Amino acid sequence: MNLFERYLTLWVLLCIVAGIALGHVVSDAFHWLGQLQVAQVNLPVAVLVWLMIIPMLLKIDLRELRGVARHWRGVSVTLLINWAVKPFSMALLAWWFISELFRPWLPAAQIDSYIAGLVILAAAPCTAMVFVWSHLARGEPHFTLSQVALNDVIMVFAFAPIVAGLLQLSAISVPWNTLLLSVLVYIVIPLVLANLWRSRLLRDGKDDARLRGVLKRLQPLSLSALLATLVLLFGMQGDQIVQQPLIIALLATPILLQVFVVSGLAYLLNRAVKSPHCVAGPSALIGASNFFELAVATAIALFGFQSGAALATVVGVLIEVPVMLLAVAMVNRSRNWYEARAGVVPQAQCCPRLP
Repeated sequence: MNLFERYLTLWVLLCIVAGIALGHVVSDAFHWLGQLQVAQVNLPVAVLVWLMIIPMLLKIDLRELRGVARHWRGVSVTLLINWAVKPFSMALLAWWFISELFRPWLPAAQIDSYIAGLVILAAAPCTAMVFVWSHLARGEPHFTLSQVALNDVIMVFAFAPIVAGLLQLSAISVPWNTLLLSVLVYIVIPLVLANLWRSRLLRDGKDDARLRGVLKRLQPLSLSALLATLVLLFGMQGDQIVQQPLIIALLATPILLQVFVVSGLAYLLNRAVKSPHCVAGPSALIGASNFFELAVATAIALFGFQSGAALATVVGVLIEVPVMLLAVAMVNRSRNWYEARAGVVPQAQCCPRLP
């Protein structure tokens, strides 16, 4: 790793501090950036996400998606975690922490709203940023793409019933424009652009030197976009963080615990069924991360912009990057232990990848 990658954690911390400070000092500028959105999809964040994920999508040969069926164990584990474990475990954690343990320090009128926001957050699996986490964990990109696509299809049918059931709502207004626009912006358009670019770079059909060169040059840009996203997200919420740090910290606690419980369970289950590490890594990270655009939009639609539910989903946005980077580090550092299990195919044999 180069110097920039080796100290990525330090850069992340500095960007968080810089974002909070800038958001407090030049709040008007960040408020203006925050208002540049369509159907709750923030356009500056969308551009930065493109810069992050297009280099990852360049590695994907769509013809290879036909071979993803061989990773059916990883797909099964991820679906189990995303739809049978994650929303329900968050409901339990939210009830325990928010309704019981932290009740004395939280506004009584917002308790139920905070719980609702956390449940909504957990019921929406990540769509875009997971490509970044998968890349950093040396994940199999075709598995990641197919799993995200499958989750998006399931989300159309399962998101509303799960949230409505857990929150005991007779009906839930799903912001379909946010859901469909996010899939279009974060998956369809960048995937098409990346595939067209890849085809042009490999137009002679055999020499991938140009592709390797482009990927090498784009890697610093991708990581820089990740750090810029941190500054932007924390800057947009700088005022709230400064004004109510205790509430932010209390709401972050069940989210943090959920990430480690869910990702750890997915990782261990993949090892138990002998999925290769390059599948287990993204499987664990897909289960742990969230589709925060949909969560925020749903919370606002159901409970209002100033509600505790909206704040809870925003806290999920704020801690998404640093906590997922920590999860990535844990996945990478445990690779030797993971592959020590008999029957697990080494990553070099199962998932060869471009550097």
